Amino acid sequence: MIGRIRGILIEKQPTDIQVEVAGIAYEVQVPMSTLFKLPEVGDAVTLHTHFVVREDAQQLFGFIELKDKTLFRTLIKVNGVGPKMALGILSSVDSDALVGLVLSNDIAALVAMPGIGKKTAERLVIELRDKIKDWETAGGSAAVTGAKAASPNAASAAREAETALVSLGYKLPQAARAIAAVQKDRPEIVSSEELIRFALKSMA
Repeated sequence: MIGRIRGILIEKQPTDIQVEVAGIAYEVQVPMSTLFKLPEVGDAVTLHTHFVVREDAQQLFGFIELKDKTLFRTLIKVNGVGPKMALGILSSVDSDALVGLVLSNDIAALVAMPGIGKKTAERLVIELRDKIKDWETAGGSAAVTGAKAASPNAASAAREAETALVSLGYKLPQAARAIAAVQKDRPEIVSSEELIRFALKSMA
């Protein structure tokens, strides 16, 4: 089991990054909440990780905050929720907000997340409620470190953002509409990461 890695961030894009440790580059899948908090490429980074071994693949998932890893592990124990869906959930809303949705039985908000139908949302509420009732929220949210790297132009940033949203489980037309709306309302945004962040907020 790989529980934590510390190394140099050598590549980042939604939702996959690479961290070099002692000459070995680890491919790590991260939720958008972690991607927004990553340092600049070339800087040191520490990630809490969860290693998944399947017959056809080995996947490493990483999180800046330990509580996100803990909640990810709790999510994938829910019937019908796999690592990809759990990653999409934690990309749509932060851990504390998700706990609030579950404890308040907000089925409608859960259904709005990628890949979650009404039955899955109901299972999330039922199966998570007792497991997270003692959840303690952290005081204040962590700041995003490092400036966001700008895409070459708005069109390429939009394509990257749409691809990332689709990888999280959103349908392409839905992703395209959300990105277009953000670009219309916030024309000053030129990075795919910021487009994704505002698009996720608008769809939450």
